[in-house]
Amino acid sequence: MKIGKVPTRLLAIGVIGLCWLITSCGTVGRIDPVQTAVSVGNADTIYINGKVYTVNDMAPWAQALAVLDGQLVAVGTNKDVMRLRGEATVIRDLNGRMVMPGIHDTHMHPLDAGLGSQVQCVFPPSELPVALGLIKNCLKDLSQGEWLRGGQWDRSFFDSDLATGKLPKQILDEIAPNHPVFLMDWSVHNAWVNSSALELLKIDTQTPDPSGGVIVRDPDTNEATGILLDNAAYDYQRALPEYGIEARIQSMKWSLNTIAKHGVTTIRDALTNRSTMEVYQVLNSSGELPIHINTSLTWKSSWANSHAEELTLIEKRSEFERDAISTGFAKIMLDGVPIFYTSALLEPYAPNDAYGDHYLGELMHDPEQLKEDVIWLDQQGLTVKIHATGDRSVRVALDAIEAARNANGDSGLIHEVSHAETIHEDDIPRFKKLNVAAEMCPILWHPIKGLEWSKFLGDDGREKVWPIKTMFDSGALVIYGSDWPVVPTPNPWLGIESMVTRSDPASKEIIPDWPEQAVSLKTALQIFTLNGAVANRVGDSSGSLEVGKDADFIILDRNIFVIPITDVGETRVLMSVVGGKVIVDELISE
Repeated sequence: MKIGKVPTRLLAIGVIGLCWLITSCGTVGRIDPVQTAVSVGNADTIYINGKVYTVNDMAPWAQALAVLDGQLVAVGTNKDVMRLRGEATVIRDLNGRMVMPGIHDTHMHPLDAGLGSQVQCVFPPSELPVALGLIKNCLKDLSQGEWLRGGQWDRSFFDSDLATGKLPKQILDEIAPNHPVFLMDWSVHNAWVNSSALELLKIDTQTPDPSGGVIVRDPDTNEATGILLDNAAYDYQRALPEYGIEARIQSMKWSLNTIAKHGVTTIRDALTNRSTMEVYQVLNSSGELPIHINTSLTWKSSWANSHAEELTLIEKRSEFERDAISTGFAKIMLDGVPIFYTSALLEPYAPNDAYGDHYLGELMHDPEQLKEDVIWLDQQGLTVKIHATGDRSVRVALDAIEAARNANGDSGLIHEVSHAETIHEDDIPRFKKLNVAAEMCPILWHPIKGLEWSKFLGDDGREKVWPIKTMFDSGALVIYGSDWPVVPTPNPWLGIESMVTRSDPASKEIIPDWPEQAVSLKTALQIFTLNGAVANRVGDSSGSLEVGKDADFIILDRNIFVIPITDVGETRVLMSVVGGKVIVDELISE
């Protein structure tokens, strides 16, 4: 539900509900909000016999919910809520199941995920021989000369025995001599291409690096090795043929249905260009958007065809606003990722042969120009998400937001630092002071192959990454973003578990990284629900289960408060309700 859109006949419920909250503290006689709700209409659906976790500190647990016209009109006991029953009211018995608000994922790329799963050649970033075998199978389905696209590879591929003495492009040349190949890595920041692709893309020994990107070269010959980093990957990816509208529609439908099955009811598409916006509009027109969509419009991004196109999309964004689509967000890429030494740091990376012992990484934008850009975007009423994984880029992002506050005053917009993996201790209090959200990607902080932080950040590297508890305790708005398909699944339960354990949710053992930064389950759920709603500009109508808010909630197969924390990652969503409409229902089969 958009801000301010409240049906007239439900306004009384919110007002009386507030009066009840005040009077129940003992000032005057109690006014029953359920009795008031009866006077404005019986409920469409009532859910009884549940264990309802509301994420409302004033009344954290309830037994039943009533829904009318897509909103919650009662949250309380079975007895109270059943007063709203009418002849046409549907009653759903939850048989003790846990209910909670729907999850807000503030960072993902659903079209990329869908294309990767439904159209492209995908393989796990595990071992080079496995990847090459799957790539060979994909090549069988292509016409001669057709592009092979997909991923996700890992930098460790090129340390294997199969890669010894070969440039990355030569490994692909051996199995794909007649096809150009363009494969993104698991971080979706970097590309692996073969010689045919380099030729078609006109990359040779004289081709300059694009701003914010690197064409990796052989130091002896200066020839491109077949690895393109950050904007080099993005710029050249844009030169590839665009997928047709039908392929994009079907891919997006698959992604959104996959997301919904995991209990996510609102997403932020973190890089929305013209092509992606077109897909959302088609699906909205056909009634095939199961969840709420927020679009982060690209800014000076290689994912867009041109900056002129970006400006046009921003100027006309109100034309794309729908009940299920909000376009009030923008996205800026400021640096890369630590594992490729493309994050911008305040102190040098750990010494290595390729970069020496004084390398700090690079920014994709000039800090002064970034300030001007954020000031302008803030003036347009856009919430700005800035990708910043290194502590220097985090500081530069905060500086730009501070410049916007100074120039424009407090716009009320909660701008965001995306990922915020490494934050200098001096910058932690600035998040609250500047009203900036810290977006965290929890599935990445547990120990997984390729993310040995000390290798990149030094011996104390793992004690620099994602200081979630410190940020939360500082009063900053901490929010959740999966970054799917950078991570292999949009499943939030793995991230909730690892936020509490700081350990690999695939393991039954708790072997934490930086355990002092673990948070309670209660805190994690607030981050994944109410905090995300606030960041998505719908905190008044979503994120908790309260009278007058949207009926966006999920029903789980277990009460996650009474099971071992190591079982939380296996949680299944049995029902998902968005705006009062059931979009996932496995309770029918139980």
